[in-house]
Amino acid sequence: MLQQDSAVRIRRAAASDASQIASLLFEAFSEFRSQYTPEAFATTVLYTETIQDRMKEGPFWVAIKNDKIVGTISAVAKKRALYLRSMAVSPEARGYGVGKLLLIEVENFAKNERFRYLTLSTTPFLTTAIRLYESFGFQRTEEGPHVLKGTPLFSMEKKL
Repeated sequence: MLQQDSAVRIRRAAASDASQIASLLFEAFSEFRSQYTPEAFATTVLYTETIQDRMKEGPFWVAIKNDKIVGTISAVAKKRALYLRSMAVSPEARGYGVGKLLLIEVENFAKNERFRYLTLSTTPFLTTAIRLYESFGFQRTEEGPHVLKGTPLFSMEKKL
């Protein structure tokens, strides 16, 4: 159990964090597994090697609480936008503001790198995440992708 008063800190992830990130993604999305197609779930939770490959494409961050990785987010440049992917918060760390702290960190990075937009895609059943994105200023767009290996998606963006 996490302590209520312990601070959450955000840092850039290292390649050595990849296996913990993979475990976190699996833990965070397992409760939604039945709503994904098997192929989409496998694409969402990622393997250690895939995470290490993605680290070469763009930055990852991790949230640390009580010396444990409890959240993660990654991003990749897509022209003038920074596309957010692989965001997850451990079920035991939900309600501590971890997702918001990760989004703040990524937004600061995007502004420093002079991106004009933050974009993301999500599934309609991740309602808590969608509320977080909307509270952070993201709005739904008509842009794709609209499906991930048989699982519906929609896109959101935030102008910086």
